[in-house]
Amino acid sequence: MTAIRSTLWRALAHGANHQPLPKGLDAAWDWMAGGVSRMVPRGRMFLRQAVLVDALAKQYAELTDRKLREKAQELHTVFRRGKDTREHLLHAFALVREVAPRVLGEKPFVVQVAGALTIHNGCTAEMATGEGKTLSATMPAAVAGWRGRGCHIVTFNDYLAQRDAEWMTPIYKFCGLTVSHVAAGMPPPARRAGYAADITYVSNKEATADYLRDQLQLGRQRGASSTILSSIVAGSVGGADRLVMRGVEFAIVDEADSNLIDEGVTPLIISGDGPNPEQVEAFQQAVDIAAQLRRGEHYRLDHRYREVNFSSAGRDRIAELGEPYGGLWHGARRREELVNQALVARELYQFEKQYVVQEGKVVIVDEFTGRLMPDRTWRDGLHQAVEAKEKLTVNPPKDTHARISFQRFFRLYRKLAGMTGTATEARTELWQIYHMPVVVIPTNRPCIRRRMPDRVFATEQAKWQAVVAEIASLHETGRPVLVGTRSVRASEHLSGLLGEHGLAHQVLNAVRHKEEAQIVAHAGQPRQITVATNMAGRGTDIRLGKGVPEKGGLHVLATERHEAGRIDRQLFGRCARQGDPGSAQAFVSLEDELVRRHSPHLSAQLRRIHGRTEREISSALTRRLFDTAQKRAQRLALRQRKGVLKTDNWLDEFLGFAGKEG
Repeated sequence: MTAIRSTLWRALAHGANHQPLPKGLDAAWDWMAGGVSRMVPRGRMFLRQAVLVDALAKQYAELTDRKLREKAQELHTVFRRGKDTREHLLHAFALVREVAPRVLGEKPFVVQVAGALTIHNGCTAEMATGEGKTLSATMPAAVAGWRGRGCHIVTFNDYLAQRDAEWMTPIYKFCGLTVSHVAAGMPPPARRAGYAADITYVSNKEATADYLRDQLQLGRQRGASSTILSSIVAGSVGGADRLVMRGVEFAIVDEADSNLIDEGVTPLIISGDGPNPEQVEAFQQAVDIAAQLRRGEHYRLDHRYREVNFSSAGRDRIAELGEPYGGLWHGARRREELVNQALVARELYQFEKQYVVQEGKVVIVDEFTGRLMPDRTWRDGLHQAVEAKEKLTVNPPKDTHARISFQRFFRLYRKLAGMTGTATEARTELWQIYHMPVVVIPTNRPCIRRRMPDRVFATEQAKWQAVVAEIASLHETGRPVLVGTRSVRASEHLSGLLGEHGLAHQVLNAVRHKEEAQIVAHAGQPRQITVATNMAGRGTDIRLGKGVPEKGGLHVLATERHEAGRIDRQLFGRCARQGDPGSAQAFVSLEDELVRRHSPHLSAQLRRIHGRTEREISSALTRRLFDTAQKRAQRLALRQRKGVLKTDNWLDEFLGFAGKEG
């Protein structure tokens, strides 16, 4: 019973202590604190500590395996009792560092130790692609495991969670720790066992969903104290015996920018069936009405905010067309919402860009990664509007039982840290939302990537012609080429163009995702051409084939700039790893979505000036256009993510199932 009470307290107390984002003067003070925090030379400090760990290497290298295990047990006892000091921490890292080459054949470099210290201190470690983040995480994870409160290493998907858990298990076992992973499809007993391990590898989606399911199991218990009181008085645990998580103590978030930033705007919802035949029919009727409205006369599009705005004539026309249907169509607000979503689905959501259709169902494609998200649906009738647009069976909207954004879930952890190859651009947001400083860790070997200026074209057609010509030219030299696209449609279009020119290639996108690891792993072989959406190889190393370094290494070619500069840098980071040579360049056009949406006036003016010319129009002005549009897009995305978090806090305060301690 004591163990159960302790678990309950750790599982529930965090939500009660959670604070919303600061406002007014508090927000200004917090912003200034973040600026001061960035001035602290954490990178140099952690590198100095890493050198001290390295100085202990000889001492541990001389120990036999039996002596090393005994030393691990001694440290386990010290950390479990909370009697550890800075000296104990350095010895713990030195021990785990020595274990790694004995069981895996890989010894962390000094910079990897610095990254591990960064993580241990609750920061986000920016470590370049190929610098060994997975191995770095074992050091702070082992220390957290020895403390006995659990450590979650949060990955991007179930495949990476299982792969990394199996890969790093020998290190943890040598140190006397248990390790497990949690994945989709696991029954509750297996999940409970997974979270009971000292170190648990789990995807962001599974961890968040398990937290919500546990909250639903607790029902109307009003917080930690009332739940524990129930267990004392009634001799039960008020549903706590059915919980799978034992708390949210410490999380190490891999690919932190994706998990904490890009995914933050999407709330995770647990829902149930809510059949409503009248509503389903209304979605289909809305598509028919939307088809009879004219852009410019009845509505206008706001591409930047992805909105449809009706004119007074449009509202009158909707009322006229909806009159024969009756029912839901009698209410002005409801009928306009239905037609609005039908227009948004038709005008702003494109097949093979925002979604694909598989087995008669609409499957969302993640805009940032290009991955399929079969378990997710759009809210507020948008998913049904897309189904109706594609003439598929329209499924009724679900009834929401519980919801939480990834932002708010990760803010519940008592201690949070991250690691990624691209965090600098998001350092302000990581501080504002999570109070996590970003520390840039130097590479083990100097990076010799050659980043060439963007090439700008007036039209998409001219851009694609130049892309194919560049690929063919590089292919002739024997260099491998990795081409990044923003959508499934773009990757398939380029694949068709390459096929017409007789250029053999591999395609990796949301539709062809099963061979992902194998395709990306071979992208560095001589004369290899790989076309991939933005998920290209996150978590998979690209090793250069024989003779490739001498030819200049892997060349990465981006066919569009992304709305977040981090995503561009992630793609470019696939080349020139661990001292290998490599180069990267972006090909863009004035017809790209980024500039059309976020810099519409200047891009339109430049299109009028340059017309349909097929020649390159690169200049300081045209390149600056894309930089400006990207900055605007990043500011808009930040406001949207903050809005989601504020909504979460509002729902938690007024509609939540946990309530506040009274």
